[in-house]
Amino acid sequence: MARLADYFVVVGYDLDNRVEGEGQGRILQRFPEKEWEDSPFPQGVELFCQPSGWQLVPERQPASFFVAVLTDINSERHYCACFTFWEGLDNPQLKKTEAGDADEADEEPAVVQPAKVFAPKSLVVVSQLDYTEAFRNCLGLIYTVHVDSLSTPLETVIGNLLTCVIPIAGGSQRTITLGAGDRQVIQTPINESLPVSGSSVALLFRQLGIVNVLYLFCAALTEHKILFLSSSYQRLTDACRGLLAIMFPLKYSFTYVPILPGKLLEVLSTPTPFIIGVNSFFRSETQELLDVIIADLDGGTVTIPECVHISLLPEPLLQQTQTALSMVLDPELEFADQAFPPQSIQSSALKIQDKEIRAVFLWLFARLFQGYRWCLHIIRIHPEPVIRFHKAAFLGQRSLTEDDFLMKVLDGMAFAGFVSERGPPYRATDLFDDLVANQVERIRQEETCPHKVMNHVKELAEQLFKNENPYPAVAMHKVQRPSENSQNTCQGQTAFPVLDEVAVQLFIDHAVAKLKNAPPVVKAELKSLVPSGPPLGDIVDRNGIVMANSARRLEVVRNCITYIFDNKMLEAKKLMPAVLRALKGRTARICLTQELNQHVLQNRAVLDDQQFDYIVRMLNCTLQDCSHMDEHGIAAALLPLVTAFCRKLGAGITQFAYSCVQEHMVWTNMQFWEAMFYSDVQNHIKALYMETDDGALQNNSQDQQAESNREISALDLAAEQNRLWPTLSKEMQMERVQKEESTVFSQAIHYANRMSYLLLPLDTSKNRLLRSTGLGDVESVSNSYVTNSIAGSMAESYDTESGFEDAESSDVANSVVRFINRFVDKVCNESGVTNEHLKALHAMIPDIVQMHIETLDAVHRESKRLPPIQKPKLLRPTLLPGEELVMDGMRVHLVHDGREEATGLMGGPPLLPAEGAIFLTTYRLIFKGTPSDALVGEQIVTRSFPVASLTKEKRISVTLSMDQFVQEGLQLRSCTFQLMKIAFDEEVASDLAESFRKHLHKLRFPQHVQGTFAFTVGQSGKLVLEPKTKDKNQSLKTLSKNLVKNAKRTISRQYVSRKKESLTTWENRSSLQSELDEDEISVSEEVDQSTLTLSSTIRSSDRQTMSNVVERACCRDYQRLGLGTLSSSLTRSKNEPFRISTANRMYTVCRSYPGLLIIPQNIPDSTIHRICRCYRQNRFPVVCWRHSRTKSVLLRSAGLHAKGVVSFFKSPNTQTAVPSQADSTSLEQEKYLQAIISSMPSYSETTGRNTLSGFTSTHMNTSDSSDKLRQPKIGDLMKQVLGNKEDVPGTFSRGAFSQKGKVISLSQPKASGKARSSSGGKFGSIRGSSRLSAFNPDIGTRLAGKESPQPNGGPNDPLFLRQQKAYLYIIGDKAQLKGGKQDSFQQWEVIPIEVCDVRQVKNSFKKLMKACVPSSPTSEPNKGFLRLLEESEWMTLLHRVLQVSVLVVELLDTGSSVMVSLEDGWDVTTQVVSLVQLLSDPYYRTFDGFRLLVEKEWLSFGHRFSHRGAQTLASQSSGFTPVFLQFLDCVHQIHLQFPMEFEFSQYYLKFLAYHYMSNRFRTFLLDSDYDRIELGVLYEEKSDRKNPQVCKSVWDYIDRLYKKAPVFYNYMFSPEDDEVLRPYTFVSNLKVWDFYLEETLSEGPPYDWELRSRHERLAEETAEKADAGAPKSQRRIVWPCYDDLSRAMPDAITKLLQDLQSLEAELGQTSEKWKDTWDKIKTTQRTETKLESKPSFSSSLLMSSNLSHQRRSQGVCLQDSGVGSSIKLGLDCEASATSTPVSGRPSTSTLYSQFQSTESENRSFEGILYKRGALLKPWRPRWFVLDKTKHQLRYYDSRQDKECKGMIDLGGVESVTVGTPTMGAPKNVEEKAFFDVKTDKRMYNFCAQDSSNAQLWMDSIQSCLSDA
Repeated sequence: MARLADYFVVVGYDLDNRVEGEGQGRILQRFPEKEWEDSPFPQGVELFCQPSGWQLVPERQPASFFVAVLTDINSERHYCACFTFWEGLDNPQLKKTEAGDADEADEEPAVVQPAKVFAPKSLVVVSQLDYTEAFRNCLGLIYTVHVDSLSTPLETVIGNLLTCVIPIAGGSQRTITLGAGDRQVIQTPINESLPVSGSSVALLFRQLGIVNVLYLFCAALTEHKILFLSSSYQRLTDACRGLLAIMFPLKYSFTYVPILPGKLLEVLSTPTPFIIGVNSFFRSETQELLDVIIADLDGGTVTIPECVHISLLPEPLLQQTQTALSMVLDPELEFADQAFPPQSIQSSALKIQDKEIRAVFLWLFARLFQGYRWCLHIIRIHPEPVIRFHKAAFLGQRSLTEDDFLMKVLDGMAFAGFVSERGPPYRATDLFDDLVANQVERIRQEETCPHKVMNHVKELAEQLFKNENPYPAVAMHKVQRPSENSQNTCQGQTAFPVLDEVAVQLFIDHAVAKLKNAPPVVKAELKSLVPSGPPLGDIVDRNGIVMANSARRLEVVRNCITYIFDNKMLEAKKLMPAVLRALKGRTARICLTQELNQHVLQNRAVLDDQQFDYIVRMLNCTLQDCSHMDEHGIAAALLPLVTAFCRKLGAGITQFAYSCVQEHMVWTNMQFWEAMFYSDVQNHIKALYMETDDGALQNNSQDQQAESNREISALDLAAEQNRLWPTLSKEMQMERVQKEESTVFSQAIHYANRMSYLLLPLDTSKNRLLRSTGLGDVESVSNSYVTNSIAGSMAESYDTESGFEDAESSDVANSVVRFINRFVDKVCNESGVTNEHLKALHAMIPDIVQMHIETLDAVHRESKRLPPIQKPKLLRPTLLPGEELVMDGMRVHLVHDGREEATGLMGGPPLLPAEGAIFLTTYRLIFKGTPSDALVGEQIVTRSFPVASLTKEKRISVTLSMDQFVQEGLQLRSCTFQLMKIAFDEEVASDLAESFRKHLHKLRFPQHVQGTFAFTVGQSGKLVLEPKTKDKNQSLKTLSKNLVKNAKRTISRQYVSRKKESLTTWENRSSLQSELDEDEISVSEEVDQSTLTLSSTIRSSDRQTMSNVVERACCRDYQRLGLGTLSSSLTRSKNEPFRISTANRMYTVCRSYPGLLIIPQNIPDSTIHRICRCYRQNRFPVVCWRHSRTKSVLLRSAGLHAKGVVSFFKSPNTQTAVPSQADSTSLEQEKYLQAIISSMPSYSETTGRNTLSGFTSTHMNTSDSSDKLRQPKIGDLMKQVLGNKEDVPGTFSRGAFSQKGKVISLSQPKASGKARSSSGGKFGSIRGSSRLSAFNPDIGTRLAGKESPQPNGGPNDPLFLRQQKAYLYIIGDKAQLKGGKQDSFQQWEVIPIEVCDVRQVKNSFKKLMKACVPSSPTSEPNKGFLRLLEESEWMTLLHRVLQVSVLVVELLDTGSSVMVSLEDGWDVTTQVVSLVQLLSDPYYRTFDGFRLLVEKEWLSFGHRFSHRGAQTLASQSSGFTPVFLQFLDCVHQIHLQFPMEFEFSQYYLKFLAYHYMSNRFRTFLLDSDYDRIELGVLYEEKSDRKNPQVCKSVWDYIDRLYKKAPVFYNYMFSPEDDEVLRPYTFVSNLKVWDFYLEETLSEGPPYDWELRSRHERLAEETAEKADAGAPKSQRRIVWPCYDDLSRAMPDAITKLLQDLQSLEAELGQTSEKWKDTWDKIKTTQRTETKLESKPSFSSSLLMSSNLSHQRRSQGVCLQDSGVGSSIKLGLDCEASATSTPVSGRPSTSTLYSQFQSTESENRSFEGILYKRGALLKPWRPRWFVLDKTKHQLRYYDSRQDKECKGMIDLGGVESVTVGTPTMGAPKNVEEKAFFDVKTDKRMYNFCAQDSSNAQLWMDSIQSCLSDA
C-alpha cells in the first residue's frame, strides 16, 4: 500500500523578495510539516510551479494544471501536480516611489501601471505515484471548495487527501472521497513493472510522426541528449512519459526532467545524456546547443545537429517496425489505392492506439533481445545472485557484431539495469519475459507478413490495455467543478486562506496510528522460474553464415589434423594451404577447436617439432581472423588448447603453444578475459550444486531421473537454489556462500596464471609487449608468429629492431602485473570475493609472473638450440658470361601482383606466392625460388628484369597468407613490363634490405654511361661509378682525338679566324653545344666551301678513321639509293642532283647529326653553316631517302627557331636587329628549299609549274592516271591528319595528331576490287571518300581541296593555283607555324599537325605499364584492363604516328617530296621518317635493311637514347620515355597486317624492344655519333675481338644467333617487288602487343639466349637422371604464364628443322645450316609450283596456316604505263592444299619420286581418312590411296610418307556399308561420315571428313570391286 499524496504545498508570489528584477515564489504552507522517512520532501518545488518565472499580470489568467517530475538523490521520481490560479492584489509598483525600481515591471515598461494586478498561486500535491487525473480532480476540488465557499472545511479535504492510501499494483479498484460530496475511482495496474502511458505515446506519434519518433527512440537508447519544446507544460510531460513507455523493458537512467524551469536552463549544457522538456518561450536560448537533438512538439520537427550521428535499428528490423507503426497509425494507407476500399476503416481510439504502438515496440525488443538469457553468466547464487551478460557471444551468435546500434545499446546503462533487474532466474515475470521466452518462434515465422504481425500486435495491445484498465466498466466519478459565475467574477474574491495546520496534522496522526494497529498487509510474492526461451544456436543468422563453409572444407581441416597427429607430414604439408584458406570461415575455425580438443589427454598433448610448428601455424591462422571481441568464442575455445599442446626441448624443459600465439589483440582485451572468467566460474558453480543434488536425485523415481538427464542450464539451477534458500538453516547458508566464494577465488588464481602465460613474451629480455593496447606502456616487438625454431636464428636481428636492448625485463613483468591486478580487482569486486582473499591474490600475482618469467628463460635458451626450420634451399641463378653478382641471394617471398595467370585463379596451379631468393647482379635483378603451394613445389619460378629497366621502386608491407606476419617488402616495376613484389623473410635484417636498395639504385643510375653493364661487362664486379681517367681503348680514343685536332689545325691554317680569347681545348669540353655561334670554330663566309674536298683537309694519318666514317651504314645506304658516292678520287658527277657533304665531319655544324650528310648538289657547305642556325639544335633539313620510281625525296630536320619562322614566312623586309643577317638567312633558306625542289626530276622536266592536273576537268586527259586515281586519297588522308574545325556530330574516331581528338568518320571498307594505281602497292587506310567527314578548307588547301566546280579550270582560274600539287610538303608543328603567311606562288606547302609531346609519351607509357602489369588485383569495373588501356592513350599515340607516316608515304608516292620538321628532330621526326622508309622501301623490311634503318635514322641522326632511357644519374629526373619502343610497336602493328612482307619475325621486334631497355649491349647507349666517337665506341665493334663471348653490339649478337637457329626468321616472308605498304591506322585496327603481356616464369624473359640454352641442357640432364629406369611419357603440361610457348609448342617448320638437325646428328652427318636447308626447300618448291601452275609456295603456306584474314592485295593491280602485271591471289579454301580427295591429281611433290610414273597414274583416289586401329587402339588419321590396278587400299602415315604402313586387299572385301561412330572416334564429325569395310579377315572402321566425302570413298571402293 502507498500514500496517494505525500505532501500538500501552497506556493505563492513573494512580494517582499525580488531578485534582479524577477519575481520569486515561496512556499506559504506545507503539510505535513515533518518529512516522511520513506519520502523526503523534494527541493525547489517553488521553481517548478511557475517554470517560466513568477510574474504579476494585469489580467486574470484561467487556472492551469500540469505535472512536473522531480528526481531526488536516490534517483526516486516525485510527481508534483501543480494547480495554479491567479489572485488580485494592489499593484506594488505604484506604492514604490524609488526611481531605481521603476524599471522592474518588465512586462510593459512604457505603459501606465494598472492599479490592480494578479499574482499566481499554486496548490501542489507531491507524490511518488503518477495518477495525473486523480490529482487534477483533487486539486480542482480544493479550489472549488475555496472559490464557491462550500461548507466543507478545506482542512478536512486536505487531511483526507493526505491520509488516502491505495495499493501500488495488483489490478485493484479503490474508491476515494475527500469528504466534500465527491467520489472517484482509482484503478491500479495489474503489473507494476509495465509502464502506464494513458494516451501519451499515441499523442507523441501524432505530434512528431513515425520517423521522427524512431529517431528519438534510437537516440534515447544510444544515450544522446534529447530536448522537447512545447508551449504546453502538460504536453511536455506527456511526450517524455510516452518516450519512456516505448523504451520498455529498458529503463531510462539518466537525467529526466519533463519540465525544466527557465532559471535552470544551464542544466542543458551538462555533458551527460538527458531527456528534458522546456517551454518554447526559451527556444532562442536552446539555439547554441551543439550536441542536443531538439524535438519541437508544436511544429512536429526533430532537429539533429551535424555533429550527432544516431545509429538506427538494424535492417530489416527498422523497415518492419516502420511498416507495423504505419499500419497502426494510418490503416487507410494500405487501401488508399484500391478501387473499392473497405467501407469503414478507421484507426482505433486514442487509448487503444497508444497500446498498439507500445505493442509494436515490445515486439521489436523481443526480436532484438531474443535469446539474451543464454548469454547470461551466473557467477554467484548465494547470498544474492550475481549475473553478467556475455555481450560478445550474444552479438556473435546473432551475427550483428558490425551493428552500431546494438553495440551501443548493450554497452549502455539502460541495458546494464535490464540485466541486473531481469537477469535473476527466480523472480516475478511479466509480459516481456513471456514474449521473449515463448513467442520467439512465432515472431520469426511471422516477421515477413505484416498482417500476421498486426494480429500479434493487437493481442499484445489488449494485454497492455487490460493491465492499465483492469475494470472497464468504472463507476461514475463525481467531482464538483467551480460554478461559472465564481470563475468569471474577478472582483471581491478573497485570497486563498491560511489553513489551520493543527487540524490537518490531527488527520494525519490519526491515520498513522490507525495504520500501526491494522494487521500488516501480506503481499503474495508471485516469484517463479524465468523461462529462457529457445537457445540462440537455433536461430540461424540472417546471412546464413552458418552454412557458408561447405562440408568439404571441414573435411580438409579434419584430415589435415589427423595427418599431423599420425605423423604423415608430407600429406599435411600439401593440405596446409587449403586449410589456411578454409580457416577464414567461422565453422572451420570451430571445427578446428573441436578436432584439436580430441587430441588432448589429461590437459596435455606432447608433439614433436614439426607437428608443433603445424599446430601453431593453424592456431595463429585461426586467431588472426578472430576480432578482439572474440564474438564466436573461438579464442575462448583455444585458450585451454594453447596451454595443452607442447613439445619437449630438453631435460625437463617443455615449450607450450601459448609462447607462439601471443601476437593477437584478443589477449589484451580485458572484456575477453572477464567473459572467459565468468563462464568458467559459472561452470564450476554449476558443478558444485550438481554434486550436492546428485545424492538427493538418486532416491527419486524414474521419471525424475529422466528429467535430470536433460542438460540443466546454470540459470535453472540457480533458480532452484534461490527457491530453496529461505528453507535452509543458517549454517547451510553460510557453508554455501563460503563454497562459492572459494570457487571464485581459485578461478582468479587460475586466470592470473593463464594471463601471465599469454602476456609474457618468450624472450622477456627483449621487452616485447603487445603494441598499442591497454597493456603495453612500452613499445614492443614480438616474434610470436615465428615458431621458436626460427626464433633462434632471428634473435639477433630483433635486437636492432626493438630499440630497447637495455630495458630491464622487470618492465615487462610490471606491466603484466598491473594488467592482471586490474582484472582481478574488477572480477573479484563484482563476484563478491572477501577483502582478505583479494589481498592474498594481489600478493600472489607478482610471484606468479616472476616464476613464469624464469620458466620462459629456460625455454627461450633451449629453443635457440633447435635446428632452424627446413626452409626451401636457395637456388642459384644462371648468369650470363660477364655478369657478376653484386649482392648474394636474400631470402624473400615473391608475392603475386594484379596479374591473375600465376595465382591459379584462372585455372592451373598457384605458382605465386613463391619462396626463394633475390639476387642483384651487374645486369639483372633475379628472383629464383619455388611456389609456396606444396602441390607445385617441384617447379622453379624465375622472374627477372635488367636493372637498367627499373622505373619505380617503393616500399610496401606484405602479409603472407601462410603465417600472418606482416613483413616489409619492396615493389619494383620495370619498363620491360615486369613487376616484382617481394617480402623480405624474417631472417633478412632490415639494414641488409636497405643496402640492397642502395646498391640497386647505384646500379640503376650510374654516374656516367660507362658505368652501365654494356661497358662494365666482364670487368671486375666493383661498381664503376666514375669514368676512369685512363681508358683501356687508348688507340681509338687518341685516333678520334687526333682526327679532330688535325682537322682543326688544317682548317685554322687555311680559313679559320681564331677567336681572341684563349679557349679550353676541344677534348675537355663535354657539354653538348648546339648553337653554332658558341662554337670555337666559326667559318668565314667568303670561302666557297665546295672547293674543299675531303682529302685536302685531312692528313693521310687520319684517313683511316675517315674511311671508317665512310663505311658507316648511312653511306652504304646513300649509295644504294643513288644519292651520291664518295669515290676514292672524290670526284663527283655534276649531273647528280645531290651530293654527300662532309661539312659536319668534325661535328661542328650539328653535334647530333652524322658526319656525312646528303644535301643538294649546288648548295655550298658555307650556306649550311648559316642555314643551320634557323633550326633547333642546328638540325637543318637533310635528305635521308629517295623514292626509286618518282625520285621524290624525304628530308628530316628539327622545327624552326622562333626567329626562323618569322623570317621564313613573313616578308624579308621585316625590321630586325641585324637586318642584313636576317635577310641573308631567310634567303639562304629559300634558296636551300628551292635547290631541293629543283633537284626533283618532275620539276626539271617541265618549264613552268607542274599542275596537279588530276583535279581539274580541263587537264583530265593530259594527266597520267596514277595522279588521277591517287589524288583524292591524299586529300582524304590530309584531312584525317589535320582534323577539322566543323566536326560532324555522331562520328567517332581518334583524330590526327591533335590532342583534342579531331573527328574522322569511318565507314565499312568496300571489299570490291578498287581501282589501284602505280606500280604495286598495298593501301591500308580505308579508302573511299565516304570515310571522311572532316574537311578543313584553310590548311593544306592544295591537297584537301575538292574538285573544281568549274568545267574549264584554266590558269586564270583562282582555284587553279591552289589546286596544284606542291613539290615539297613540310610537315611542321602547329604550334611552331602560327602566324606564317603562305605565298601562293611558293612551291612548298606547310602541313601543320599537332605533335605528341614527349611528356605525353612518358605518361602514357606509365599508364600502359599499370594496365598491363597491375600492382594489385582489383574488382572495380572501371579499373579493368581494357578501360586502363584506353585511359593510357597509348594506342591513340600509335594511331597518330602511323597516320602521319601513311600520309607521307602517299605524298612521296605521288611524286612530291616531303620534309618532316617536328620538335627537335630526334623523337617524332625519327619515328615518322623511319616508318615512312619501312612502308615505302621493301629493303628495310629485311634483316640488313632494318638494321641499317635503325643505325641510320636512330643512331646516326642522334636520337637521345641515354637521355630518353634515363640511363644515368644526370638524366634520372627526366624519366623513361620510350620513343624507340613506340616505333617498334608501330612496326609490330604493320607486321601484323602484312605478315608476308617482313623477313624478320615478331620475336625479332620483341628482342630489340627488350634489349633497347636492358643496357646489355652498347648499341642503344649514348645520344649521338659524336658521343660515341668521344667514348671511342663507334668504330670498336669490328676491331674488338679479344673477348668473343661478350657481344658489344646487339646486331652482332643477332647475326650469331641467326646463323645458329631460325628464331628471328619469318617463314612467311615472300615479298612482292617494290611493294608500298599502307596499313590501317585506326585504333580499332591496332592490337595490343603481346610483348607487354607475356611472361615466362620458368626461366625469366626469353631474350637472353645463353640462359635459355643452359636451361635446356640442365633440363635434359635432370630428365635423363630421373627417368633412367622409368618409362618416359611423351605428354607435357604447358602453362601459359610458366612455359615459353614458342619453345614448348614450336611452329611446324621450326619443329621440322629441329628434327632434321637432331636426325643428322644421330646419323653422324655434319648438319647443314638451317638457312641453307630452308633455301633449298624453297627453290624446289618454286620449281614445282611453276610446273604445276599452282599458287606460289608461300601463298599455299599462308593458306595452310589459315591466315586468310591477313591482307594481300586482293584483286587485280591495274595496268600501269602499258605493262600489265597482274597477280591473282585467291585466298579461298578451294585453292588451298587441304586434304579434300581429288581424283587423279598430279604428283604433289618430288618426295613421291620413288613411285614409277605408272604407279602414280594408278592412284585412282586418295585423301585422308580416320581409321580405327585393331582392338583397343585409337582412331588415327592416315593418308589412303586407292589403287584400282593392283586392287589395293594402301595407307601411309602422311601424304609425304614414302613407306606404305599397310594395305587392305580389295579382293577379300565382302561389303562396304555406312557405319556408326564408336568409342574414341573423332569429335565434331557428322554420323554419315563413318563407313565400314568388311573383309574376310576383319572389319575396318573408317571416318571421312564429312558425309559427301564418305560417299565418294564408298562409291570409289564399290566401283573398284565391280571392275574386279
